[in-house]
Amino acid sequence: MKFENLIYKETDQVAWITLNRPDVMNALSMKLSEEIVTAIEIVRQSTKLKFLVIKGAGNNFCVGDDIKEMIKWGNANDITRRVRYYQNMANQLEELDKISIAAVDGFAVGGGLEVTMVCDFVIATERSKWGMPEVDVGITPGWGGTTRLSRLIGRRRAKEINLIGALHSGEKAVEWNLWNRVVPNNQLDTEVELLLDVLKSKNQQGMRQLKFIINRGVECDLYTAQGFEVLSGALTGAVSGMWKIKDADQGKGVIGFTEKDGLWQTRRRLAKDFWVD
Repeated sequence: MKFENLIYKETDQVAWITLNRPDVMNALSMKLSEEIVTAIEIVRQSTKLKFLVIKGAGNNFCVGDDIKEMIKWGNANDITRRVRYYQNMANQLEELDKISIAAVDGFAVGGGLEVTMVCDFVIATERSKWGMPEVDVGITPGWGGTTRLSRLIGRRRAKEINLIGALHSGEKAVEWNLWNRVVPNNQLDTEVELLLDVLKSKNQQGMRQLKFIINRGVECDLYTAQGFEVLSGALTGAVSGMWKIKDADQGKGVIGFTEKDGLWQTRRRLAKDFWVD
């Protein structure tokens, strides 16, 4: 598929999305956002791809929404619909059953920072800068700048970032648990490749499960989160060959329904009129 505002390619098990509006520091125009949604869907549907790397063309990652276009968003209801569209884009990226890496150079602010928040790993250059400067445009973030940011760095620091609007160093992002690692300016691509090498060596099903239970578990109470861990442990055993349980159907229930055999008929006969009066 051809894109106008981003570069999409696949190498081996890796999808690469490069935001390609370097003349405006890869600002997220409506067109670019639509193309990101399309590219994410390509990655989501693939069973061959295991990893996704997102980067920006030129010397910047992304400076967020294209403010000059906002007048085209429409009335309050149109804005609501567009913000929800962007939220869904972020949610889809976060929910991928692939491991995602944001390779950040230069500015990652506003929507650009929000993209990094839904990636599994963030590697940035020493010259990188981040922040949420929307306050000085008179607008508020729409897809993670207050919500995910508070969960990642805490309420008080999220208020500092949003209410002041300063731009901070990559080192502070690592210190505040927002990003993973800062590397020399000329080592970004190398570090991404090194991380990919490590990740490719892993049990891919195990990583899919780990990503899922961490993402879901962090949003719920401890006991519910531990339930995800228990079920993940059982699934790990099953996919490793220890799947047979003596009092489990082992597929007989589904086959019984399909063939309307004795097992299915017995179960339905006993259940369908039980306690219905």
